[in-house]
Amino acid sequence: MKRALAACLVAVSVSACAERIEAPPVQVSAARFVSDEPPLITLYTVINNRSEAGAHSALLINASQRVLFDPAGSWPQPESPEVNDVRFGMTDRMLVNFIDFQARETFRIEEQTLRLSPETAERILTLALQNGAVPKAQCARSIADLLREVPGFEGLPQTWFPRKLHDGFATLPGVTERRLRDNADPVESHGMTLAEAGPRPRF
Repeated sequence: MKRALAACLVAVSVSACAERIEAPPVQVSAARFVSDEPPLITLYTVINNRSEAGAHSALLINASQRVLFDPAGSWPQPESPEVNDVRFGMTDRMLVNFIDFQARETFRIEEQTLRLSPETAERILTLALQNGAVPKAQCARSIADLLREVPGFEGLPQTWFPRKLHDGFATLPGVTERRLRDNADPVESHGMTLAEAGPRPRF
């Protein structure tokens, strides 16, 4: 009985472990992308169109470079090298590729952008780089915990649920929002398709 319990605990521990992925430093350095956007963060929340439940959270960070903190993500894009859930080389083309991967007939993307001071954006970037790999199903929790370390974000909910994080983020002063849907979505969609969305808002 004790052996069975021990084996069960080991299995649970292994399943909760984060998958460490570390691209070679030379690839990360070569992929570095500096955007001409102002310092900002964008929270991407994948929402199920049928249940309205949140399925995934990711955080775009534009500071001294633009990266995507995609905790426990599954975006298969070798042109964006990864180091423990931080994706580098987030050019406009890579960003569209990421959004297109997430959006489909059954899922839409809620995009929430907040302009920041350079110091705050850089602090969030540093925290993301130091965070390490995130276990499965902890995307929203890891982003919430990271942001709550930064002054001004302490009121965000400490949650496991992407939709709850999305709703809390929406209450922050200055947040702008867009809804992005797959181009093949049915006419019932009242949000923008990716083709209609056009470029991200400029500040």
